[in-house]
Amino acid sequence: MKKIILLSAFSFLVFACNSNESGKTIDSLIASKDAKAITAKKAELQAQLTQLEAALAGLDTKKQEEALVSVLAVKDTLFNHYLEIQGSIDTKENILVQPEVPGTLVTLNAKAGQHVTKGQILGRVDDGGSSQQVASLETQYQLAKTTFERQKNLWNQKIGSEIQYLQAQTQMLSLQRSVAQAKAQLSKTVIRAPFTGTIDEVFVERGQVVAANAQGLMRIVNLNNMYVSTSVPETYIGKLKVGTQVDVYLTSLGKTYKGKVRQIGNFINPNNRSFGIEVSVPNPENLLRPNQVAQLKVIDYSNKNAIIVPTNVVQEDGQKNKFVYTVSNSNGKTGIAKKNLIKVGQSSDNVTEIVSGLSANDIIVTEGMNAISDGMKLNF
Repeated sequence: MKKIILLSAFSFLVFACNSNESGKTIDSLIASKDAKAITAKKAELQAQLTQLEAALAGLDTKKQEEALVSVLAVKDTLFNHYLEIQGSIDTKENILVQPEVPGTLVTLNAKAGQHVTKGQILGRVDDGGSSQQVASLETQYQLAKTTFERQKNLWNQKIGSEIQYLQAQTQMLSLQRSVAQAKAQLSKTVIRAPFTGTIDEVFVERGQVVAANAQGLMRIVNLNNMYVSTSVPETYIGKLKVGTQVDVYLTSLGKTYKGKVRQIGNFINPNNRSFGIEVSVPNPENLLRPNQVAQLKVIDYSNKNAIIVPTNVVQEDGQKNKFVYTVSNSNGKTGIAKKNLIKVGQSSDNVTEIVSGLSANDIIVTEGMNAISDGMKLNF
């Protein structure tokens, strides 16, 4: 547009010069081939053209002295800075149930999805005659116990010998221990739930010969005690405490849960200079599962009365000074741009804490700040 105006102005000058009655026309000058006169006329026209360019530049400057922007009044507010790390969901109660003794699985009282309580019988392994052995030992024990009680009565009446009394006592106690050992061995053939939970999967069938192996008999999971395990850089030692609130975002669910740090490791891994933490997570809807990926946001810094601004409004000049544009002399719709040097703190969630340089209720420019300068008139 500027070039078009200049060309038009130049054409006007040429026309004006051609129409000038007091002097020679350009055509007559060219026809005369008078180099000195032609050079003088060129200089005259160039001077006039320079004046026109200066006038146009002045018009552009006036237009640039005003700018349309968006503004925002800053206030004291709560600012939290987060440590963002990735972890995985886990539970302490997630095990493969194993048989304590090998043998044929004679009963199986479990199926996938079944809720079980701690100690509930899930199956039995053939005892190989252990139950008959227990019955026989119990019979012998009862006889030995009766014999001992009689010997004890006689001994109390000063009848019989002490050695008979002691032999009867020893026999009874020996059989008592034998019965206890046999019952303990027999109890190993009974498969019980180690804790209250849900059977996730059963890997065996009734009648199958079983023994301890990598697969186990079945998997039991308790989803009521879920937590996130992860590692934190050692620079955060002292910033994290047991009870610190944590936002746990599950990407697979698109949900955020409120958790708390329940354990902080005491060992620094020399390979990556980090320590482990555990974050307890509620699971009211039973949607959490072991090994789910979780994004953690741990509050490591908080300021209850912070001045914060959108991070994208903070600029840097040639001297590496951070600054924002504020509005002075505002009447609600217009104002004057003012360059405010600031000192920034930490940034989180696309906002930045301002340590100095701004006060509550200052009006900052949030859009259009790249096209303005100090002292420019602003419309908003």
